[in-house]
Amino acid sequence: MEFTTLGRSDLRVSKICLGTMTFGEQVDEAGSQALLDHAVARGINFIDTAEMYPVPARAATFAQTEAIIGRWLAARPGLRSRLVLATKVAGPSRGYDWIRQGSPDLSAADIVQACEDSLRRLQTDVIDLYQIHWPARHVPMFGGVYFEPAKDQAVTPMLAQLEALDRLVRAGKLRQVGLSNETAYGVSEFVHLAERHGLARIVSVQNPYSLVNRVLENGLDEALYRHQVGLLAYSPLGFGVLTGKYDALRLDDPARPGRLSLFESMKKQRWARPETLAAAKRYNALARAHDLTPTQLALAWCGSRWQTASTIIGVTTRAQLDENIEAFAASLAPELVAEINRIRWELRDPAQ
Repeated sequence: MEFTTLGRSDLRVSKICLGTMTFGEQVDEAGSQALLDHAVARGINFIDTAEMYPVPARAATFAQTEAIIGRWLAARPGLRSRLVLATKVAGPSRGYDWIRQGSPDLSAADIVQACEDSLRRLQTDVIDLYQIHWPARHVPMFGGVYFEPAKDQAVTPMLAQLEALDRLVRAGKLRQVGLSNETAYGVSEFVHLAERHGLARIVSVQNPYSLVNRVLENGLDEALYRHQVGLLAYSPLGFGVLTGKYDALRLDDPARPGRLSLFESMKKQRWARPETLAAAKRYNALARAHDLTPTQLALAWCGSRWQTASTIIGVTTRAQLDENIEAFAASLAPELVAEINRIRWELRDPAQ
C-alpha cells in the first residue's frame, strides 16, 4: 500500500481510503465490520465517514454509520492509533429535516455540537480529519452546473465556521480540518482566512473526480496545487457506472442491483443521467479494448492523477474491496490516456 502526507498536515494516509456510506443501509453491521477488518488487513489506514451516513439519507438511519464504526473500534483496543479517521458535519438542509431541524445554515455552534456527537458515536477522543460536508453558501454542487447570484442568502460566514473548527483543534478534539464539495473560491478563502487570523488551515478537499466528472480540472485543481491542499477523490467509479454493470441494463432492472437501481432517489442523480451512462459505456468499452476491466481503468486513472492525494472507494462485498484495491496497480499506457482525453473532449463532464 502506498501512503502520502495530506496537505501541509502530519496525517500520513493510504492512497486508498475506505468510504463507508453503504454501512448501515446496503451492508449490515456484521458485514460492515468485516469489510473494515479486511481493509485494514490489506493496508488501508484511512477511513472516511459522515454524520449523515448511510446513503441514501433517511431519518431512521441517520448517523448509524458512525455508530457502527465506533462499536468496531471499541471492540479492537489498540487499533485506533493506527488509523486516520475522517468524518464530516452536514451542511445546510437539503430536505433533511431531521438534521438540525432542517436548518438552512451551518453555524459555529452547529459545528461544535456535531463534532461532540460524532466523537461520542465513534467512541474516540479525537477525530483526525473533520470536514464540512458541503458549503453553507449557495454553490453549484450535487449535479448543479451554474452559480446563480439570485440564490445567494445570508449564512454563517466562513470565518465564524473556521473559528469554531479552530477551537475544536485547540481543544484536542480534532487534529486537522478539511472541506468537501467545495469550489476554487471556497478553498482559497478558507486558506486566506486561516493565514490572516492564525486559525487551523484546511488540509484537504473531498470532491467528485472520475472519468465522467473531471470538472475540478477547470480551476479547482490549480487552487489545490497553489495552496498545498490534498484532494480526496470521491465517486471514482461514478456510483458504479464505471464498473460496466449498468452498460446493458435499465436502471430499473433487478438482475444486478446497485445503488442506482435500488434507490429511487438515486435514479434522479447526476450519475444516472442518460449522458453519464452513455459516456460510461464509452470508457468501459475502451478499457476492454485494452485488456483492462472498466474498474481497473477508472481507478488506475483516478489514482495516478497528480491531482489526487487519496481515492475513496465504496464497496458492499469483500470481493469488490479486493477488486478495487488491486485495480490501482493497473498501468495505463500514454496512448490509452490520450484516448481517454479524446473522449472527455468530446463528451465533457456529464456527471458534473
